[in-house]
Amino acid sequence: MKYYLRPLALLLLLAVVTGCANPGYYFHAVSGQIEILNKRRPVEEVLNDPATTPKTRQQLKLVQRLRDFASQELGLPDNRSYRSYADLERPFVIWNVFATPELSLESKQWCFMFAGCVSYRGYFTRDKAEGFAAELKQEGHDVYVGGVPAYSTLGWFNDPVLNTFLHRSEADLAGLLFHELAHQVLYVSGDTAFNESFATVVELEGVRRWFEHHGAPHQAEAYQKKIQRREEFTTLVLKHKARLAAFYASNASETEKRSAKALELEELRSEYATVKAGWGGQGDYDKWFERDLNNAHLAAIGLYHVHVAAFQKLLEQHQGDLTAFYRSVKELANLSKTEREATLGRNLNGANNRARFLPDFSA
Repeated sequence: MKYYLRPLALLLLLAVVTGCANPGYYFHAVSGQIEILNKRRPVEEVLNDPATTPKTRQQLKLVQRLRDFASQELGLPDNRSYRSYADLERPFVIWNVFATPELSLESKQWCFMFAGCVSYRGYFTRDKAEGFAAELKQEGHDVYVGGVPAYSTLGWFNDPVLNTFLHRSEADLAGLLFHELAHQVLYVSGDTAFNESFATVVELEGVRRWFEHHGAPHQAEAYQKKIQRREEFTTLVLKHKARLAAFYASNASETEKRSAKALELEELRSEYATVKAGWGGQGDYDKWFERDLNNAHLAAIGLYHVHVAAFQKLLEQHQGDLTAFYRSVKELANLSKTEREATLGRNLNGANNRARFLPDFSA
């Protein structure tokens, strides 16, 4: 048995004994993780392999520089994560299933060891994800299945670079690595908004600092524009999400709520076309809109950025000292969820503060 199979076997045993999720699902999850670990090869080995394509070799060399920068300049964990490479021969590492009631934006929750309760359930194969989604749909839920290029094992294992994200742009690759490594600095079980907002701030700050010393000006500009598009998309969806939430909470009949839902989603689609017209031909979210929109699509949008502005303010208070920032965030993590949210709200100091999704590369 390879050395990493022991903790995997232990996790599976604990899952069965404690009754988390169900044994079948955990067997699938453990098998998927074993596949990834078995396919890992040290980056140095891949670089020296004559069969490695020039593009892959170029990207892996970039990953090495980004990985060193993450630990040396951003204070992120200096371990073996992202020091190996695995080609999974598929476009995504996992597919997440999201579900909501037909007339509600409250996501269905699934609870797992260590990760706590989250608003999605991940599968290493698309057919299993689609099969589970079909079961939920039969029960009357709105469902959405989305492919995920990367995820963090939170330091339990040395996560490899994957083919599912290796060939991204320099800025996107940097942001993804910094974001996932941030989860190894801190992860609070059952508080997705806190975890993802923190990792997003590390991502944005890390990419800003990377481009202060590396990369070309046109790459920084392209990244700024992409983040701007992400903010505009999020703002648009949150507007319609708020309208739907208010209508679902009203005393209207179910028939009226269904009609309002259809109209709101169609208006969202129409407004996206208008917003996109100002993006110079970029269609970042076209695939998202190609699906039949429903509540499950909308439920998670914005959740990852709930506390971004508050965390950015906290980083400012530490004069950009990431070590001190991490220490303060860990102190917040020791509070109850209610106390954390209240503290972050006070730190924001006013409702008009907004997350600075656009990094200032002139700093």
